[in-house]
Amino acid sequence: MKNTVQSFPKRISQLPYVSKMKLSTEFVFRIIGAFVGAVVGLIAGTNIAVFLEVSPEAYVTVFALLGFLVGLILTPYVTIRPLNAITKRLSHMPPERLVAIVTGLFLGLLAAALLSLPLALLGPPFRQILPVVAAIIFSYLGIVILSSRQNDLRTLFKGMRAPAAAGGNNDAFADDYVILLDTSVIIDGRIVDISKTGFIRGTLLVPNFILMELQHIADSPDPLRRGRGRLGLEVLSQLQNDSPIHTEITDMDVTDAREADSKLVALGRELNAPIMTNDYN
Repeated sequence: MKNTVQSFPKRISQLPYVSKMKLSTEFVFRIIGAFVGAVVGLIAGTNIAVFLEVSPEAYVTVFALLGFLVGLILTPYVTIRPLNAITKRLSHMPPERLVAIVTGLFLGLLAAALLSLPLALLGPPFRQILPVVAAIIFSYLGIVILSSRQNDLRTLFKGMRAPAAAGGNNDAFADDYVILLDTSVIIDGRIVDISKTGFIRGTLLVPNFILMELQHIADSPDPLRRGRGRLGLEVLSQLQNDSPIHTEITDMDVTDAREADSKLVALGRELNAPIMTNDYN
C-alpha cells in the first residue's frame, strides 16, 4: 500500500497523457512557426538578392533556413506560453479586479473612439498616429483608474444584490460575511493557499492597526522578526492580488484598547465577526 501511494503522480501534469498533450500542442506551434519563419526568410532572401542584384539561391537558402530555426525555437515563447501565463493569472485574479480592468479598458477605448473623430480631421501624419496614441493612453488610464476603485465597484454590486439578500440569497450573504485576520495568521502564510480552495466565503478584513503592526515587525532590528514581518506583508499582497476571495484593509479602529490583539477582539465583537488567528493565548 505504501509503495502504491508513493508511485502515484504528485501533480496532474506528471500523468503521461497530460504531458503528451502539452508536448503535442507546443510541437504543433513550433512546426507552424518554423514554416512561417521559413516563408518569411524565403521572401526576405529573395528581396535582398534582388536589391543587391546577385544570384538569389544562396540568400534564399540561408534566410529560409535561418527563419525556420528561429520559428522552431522562439514560437512557443511568443504564442502558447504567454497565453498560458495570462490564463493562469486571470484564473487567480479576484472577480472585482477583472471586472474593473475590463470596464476600464472598454471605457478607455470608447473615449479614444470619440476623440478619434476630430483627430481624423487633422492632416497627415497626425490623423494616422494620434488616434492610436489616444487609444493606448485612454485604455491605460481607464484600467488604472478603475482598478484603483475596484472596492467601490464591489460596493456598488453589493448594493445591487441587496434585494436578493433580503430574499435569502446565500451568495449575497457570503459577500456580507466578514472574517478578521490576526497578525499571526498572516505571517503564517497558509491563508493564501486556503483562500484558493474555496473553503472560505466572504471578505477577509485586515484592520489598519494590524497592517501597522506588520510594518513595525518588518522594520525590526532583529533579523528573525524582520523576516517574519516582510513575509507577512508579502502574504497580504498575495491575498489582495492573487486570491479569489476579496481582501480589504479597513481604517476601522477601537479607541478603548491600546494593543493590537485587544483592538482586534473588540472590533470582532463590534462587527459580530470571527477572528482567524494562530495565537493560542
